[in-house]
This record gives sequence, structure tokens and C-alpha cells, in this order.
Amino acid sequence: MDPEVRARLLGLKLHALVREHFGDMEPDAQAGLSVGAASSHGDTAWVLVEERTERALGVAMAWASKRGSKVVHILASDHTGTLARRATHFVTDLKVWKVDGIAIAPSVPDSLSAEPAPSPDHLVFVDTIRESGADVVIEHGVVTGEVVGLEVCRVVDDPVTGAQRLEVGVGEHDREAFAMMHGDTPTTASLKRIVDVVARHRSTGADPHPLNRLGAERALRHRVIADPAAIGASELRAVASPTPRPNLKDPIPCVAVGTTSAGAPLVAVFSTGIDLDVVPFAADARAFHEPTIGEPAELVIVVPLRDVSPVTVRMADLLLRPARIIGL
Repeated sequence: MDPEVRARLLGLKLHALVREHFGDMEPDAQAGLSVGAASSHGDTAWVLVEERTERALGVAMAWASKRGSKVVHILASDHTGTLARRATHFVTDLKVWKVDGIAIAPSVPDSLSAEPAPSPDHLVFVDTIRESGADVVIEHGVVTGEVVGLEVCRVVDDPVTGAQRLEVGVGEHDREAFAMMHGDTPTTASLKRIVDVVARHRSTGADPHPLNRLGAERALRHRVIADPAAIGASELRAVASPTPRPNLKDPIPCVAVGTTSAGAPLVAVFSTGIDLDVVPFAADARAFHEPTIGEPAELVIVVPLRDVSPVTVRMADLLLRPARIIGL
């Protein structure tokens, strides 16, 4: 559909929902957003989310906070439990509604699920990954090897036999191609050759290449873990995000936990580019890891210096427990 036509249709849908459930009023402002449509009247804003719902809260807040809205109604048809949970981290009055046709209902926040532990059979491959020179990263029960933040191998279960094996490659299709050429069980030497090639392409100052365009946020995490003092930490380790990342291609923030130079617990979230949803994501990450940490943790959001934006800083200050933005 033509983008302008789609924007008008979403605007009409939002106006109809607002008129039906919040009273007939003329909006002071209307806008098409990357995730849907928005309108406001007085100090109240409404945002209809139709795309990338799970990561739409930041977009909604960015538009509403720029207008000085004190109450923000977010209307969506899916992932509303996630939106409602992340909304609880802010001082702004955020109300999430689940849309079903022309009906809406208040959404109940979903609970964060506990992170599954990796299978002992998968942990058998940890030494092979380390001996190859890759970093062992375990997130949501999945054992992987990374080179400067780029996944180059993963332990999987064979869908037919159920046997465990270490697959080598960047992404599922690359792993399948490697298995066809080299067999199901790579040696430490063959994995090390892949690690060396990827490491050269992901080194500082390397020429542009597909291997250094993926996972920029995870490369940033890797470099800060190697030099935690860069963000005022004494030590850091890579941990899982609140929800599993869907794939290697789409950028999504990543997380590390550790301690500050003063010995306080720290949760660090890494992102690149202007990601309007990084603050809600980061607040969720702190809530996800604090039960394991056992006490309140400081939250920092680490981005390249060029990506520190006023809107991100503004949203970080709107958290019930504000976060710091660090540009490197």
C-alpha cells in the first residue's frame, strides 16, 4: 500500500477509536509514525501501534514527550502485555490498551520469564569454542561463540536424531553450508580458521565488509567488556536481553552486568544508531537481571558518541529510576 494512503487510513482508524472510547474531540495535532499513527488533545496523547509493536513504546513516548503530554494512551493489537510491563518503569502516565476490532480493553503487564539454563549436553562444547579463540556467550539457554560480538558458531540439537552438535557459520544458512562442506562436528582447528578470518574483518580500522556491518551493538559490548573502565565499571560480563533476539540481521540492544568502580551493581545496555526504544528496553533489562543480582542496580545505556540524542536523554530522565546515557 502507498505509504501516504496507509498513513491516512491509520489516522482515520485512530480517530475512530478515540472518538468511540474517549469522547468526540478535535485533535490539536496528528502525525503518522513509523509504527502507526498519533494524535493529541490538550495534555493527552493517543498512539495507535500497527508495526513492530513490541518495540514501539519509545516511539510513542518520543512523540508524546515532545508535545509535553502528561497522559499517553497506547493502542495495539499484540504484544500489549510487554508494552504494559515496560510502561510501568516510567513516571509518565502511560496506559496500554488492547485493540480487538473496534473494542479496546486495558492491558495487563506480562511477567518477565525466567531465563532457561543451557543443557549440560550443550555445555560440553564450551571448551572447543574457547580453544578456537571465540568468546563463549550463553543467552536464553543457547550456547554460542562470538568474535568481537558476531556469532560464528552455535550448539544445536539435530531435529531428526536429537543429537547435539556445534554448527559453524554466521546465521542459519551459513551454518548449513559449512556443515555440508565440512561435516557436522568441526574441529578446533577448522573453527579457529573461521575465527581468525572474522577477527580480521572486525578489527578496529578494517575496511568495510559484510562481516563488520552486523552486530555493531554487540561489537560495542565486546570492546567495553575488554575495557570496563571506559564506562566507570570494574568488571562486566555479557548476559541475555529480556527477550531472545529474533535473528542476527536486525539490530537489537544487548546487555552486560557487573560492578561499578565503587563496587555497586551495574546493568549496562549497548545500542548503536538512534534507537528510540532503547530506554524502555534497558529498563526491562534491569528488571530482568536484578532478581539475580539481588539488589538495586545502576543502569547505563552505552552508545557511540554520535548517537547520543536529546530525545533518548529526555526519556532516560523519565524513568522512575533514571538511567545514564554514556557516549563513547
